[in-house]
Amino acid sequence: MNTQFFIVIFCALSQLAISQNASVERSTYGVQVGWGIWLYQESKLSNQLVLRSELGVHARIRGGNLYEKPKFVMSPVLTLEPRWYYNLDNRLRDEKRIDGNSGDFVSLKASWHPDWFRNSTADDINNLSDVALVPTWGIRRHIGQHMTYETGIGVGCRLVFAEYAGTRVNEFKGVLNLNLRIGYRFN
Repeated sequence: MNTQFFIVIFCALSQLAISQNASVERSTYGVQVGWGIWLYQESKLSNQLVLRSELGVHARIRGGNLYEKPKFVMSPVLTLEPRWYYNLDNRLRDEKRIDGNSGDFVSLKASWHPDWFRNSTADDINNLSDVALVPTWGIRRHIGQHMTYETGIGVGCRLVFAEYAGTRVNEFKGVLNLNLRIGYRFN
């Protein structure tokens, strides 16, 4: 009976030791492409929590209702996104990679599309800028040493600062975040 007790204690302590080793990277940065191009940096806040910051140019479709045709827009975007990588312990236990923050995550993506410049298929775009807040679920995986791929999905809202006929109007709209990105991690 004492032998069984010690085996159980040893297994529990081994599991605890493995759990303590599962942690996100202290800092990681790179570039990603998808429906745009982004430079990103993730800073460790705790063993499973990072703060991701992005600067990029995002391709989007704006408009598209009864009164206006949809427009293709390339616009700059600044993003802050706290991410919780929740399955690092399981990945480590299953001998899967966790380097470079490979894992599944849940985040709250806050993005700002400023009116610095726009490139579009139409000249009559009247949206000045917008701020979006989107809860997102996603995964990140590594291919080789530095290549990554990442995908995510989320639904949230955005506040659009618009101008119609010379009058500024603020509008709340829904937003769907679907991303599929391939990237290169520099460190």
